[in-house]
Amino acid sequence: MTQTLTLIRPDDWHLHLRDGAMLQAVLPETTRHFARAIVMPNLVPPVVTMADAEAYKARIAAATPQGADFTPLMTLYLTENTDPDDLAKAYASGLISAVKLYPAGATTNSASGVADFDKVRPVLERMAEIGCPLCVHGEVTDRDIDIFDREAVFIDRVLDPIRKSVPELKVVMEHITTKNGVDYVKANPERLGATITVQHLMLDRNDMLVGGMRPHYYCLPILKRREHREALVSAATSGDSRFFLGTDSAPHPTHAKEAECCAAGCFTAPVALACLAHTFEEANALDKLEGFTSLHGPAFYGLPANQDTLTLTKSDEAVVFPKDVRTAEATVTVFDPGFPVFWSVPT
Repeated sequence: MTQTLTLIRPDDWHLHLRDGAMLQAVLPETTRHFARAIVMPNLVPPVVTMADAEAYKARIAAATPQGADFTPLMTLYLTENTDPDDLAKAYASGLISAVKLYPAGATTNSASGVADFDKVRPVLERMAEIGCPLCVHGEVTDRDIDIFDREAVFIDRVLDPIRKSVPELKVVMEHITTKNGVDYVKANPERLGATITVQHLMLDRNDMLVGGMRPHYYCLPILKRREHREALVSAATSGDSRFFLGTDSAPHPTHAKEAECCAAGCFTAPVALACLAHTFEEANALDKLEGFTSLHGPAFYGLPANQDTLTLTKSDEAVVFPKDVRTAEATVTVFDPGFPVFWSVPT
């Protein structure tokens, strides 16, 4: 027996599109379902200036499938040399929607990130003045900090001091992965939001490690304990508008994921909405899915909700999703949660 669920068309508030052949291959997987997306700037070299963002946006436009209704929301990569005037000009023009903070060395292509946070304080103060949001990859990178504790330590050592020193700054804690992150958002209602990914709602570190390492579940921030996943599900399905969808869909060639030292990231764009419907249904919260995917993000960023809709269908038989997407140079393996999913978005 078929069941349907119609949502205001969703947006993705954290997305990696890469560039070149990879961009051309993966962009249609997002435009098929999402109307807008916050596009990450961690290319090589990164998107650090207004001119960089203009050029990258043009490449995204050229790769967008004909007839697709999709708006990329551009970001700048914060460095210790970021020009506050250039940033302000890019934001005032409507070219960028946010600025991304990567602690140096925290994740893929983050070598140009921030090591000394005092050096970017003038930029953060300027952002607070003009209302430009800061999206943070919330992990410390000190080698003496266990990888599973990086987010909690970041909140205490970096994020909370930044917010106290620049209280008017609007901040998005991207891809939170812990109960610590959930609790921090709940305790700080002013100018703070958080995105949550598909994989962190569906999996914990046992799924990645027990019985052998599963490289296609390896991402940064890394999957955490079950208690943290349960806290994320509770937050996402609560209806609290401070929590919204950011898939962090991060494509890598399959050979790079299945290498001795595998790349970090899960390519979830093709299956994100189906997986979320599964998760929200399990939590008896399908009525909260539209808020999480379609309403909370636009409200935080000061944008209107989309006007069109998208309908998901639930079937009696498990859906068979594509195993990969082919680029001109390689394949990209699509995220598979490892158990049956019965929801899909009809083409």
